[in-house]
Amino acid sequence: MEPRDALDELMDLSSQVEAAVILDGGANVLASTLPDERAAGFARAGSRLLEAAGRVRTGAESGDVTQLGAATATGSVFLVREGDRAVLATTGAAPTAGLVLYDLRTCLRSLGEEITPET
Repeated sequence: MEPRDALDELMDLSSQVEAAVILDGGANVLASTLPDERAAGFARAGSRLLEAAGRVRTGAESGDVTQLGAATATGSVFLVREGDRAVLATTGAAPTAGLVLYDLRTCLRSLGEEITPET
């Protein structure tokens, strides 16, 4: 499935996701529900968040961070990574975190192997 189609399906199935971006390992936007300028900034922020989370993990059992969630009183942000791709999404307040993470992981798994950045 193409990234744009995967995001369309995510938005149709997940009533809690308000905006989402699929990015590659270089923080390049593969698909987004946001305007281009906002999508690029959102992708960079997600990439930096993954890097920062990876730096705080230490020890023999540490590995790549595969999911993150952060919440405020007005909304949440979630990020799921598999391999060199990630999907970053925002929700409103008090989402069902497990369901959102499941939906994001399903979105990533629906992608094919060969993906090129959105132009």
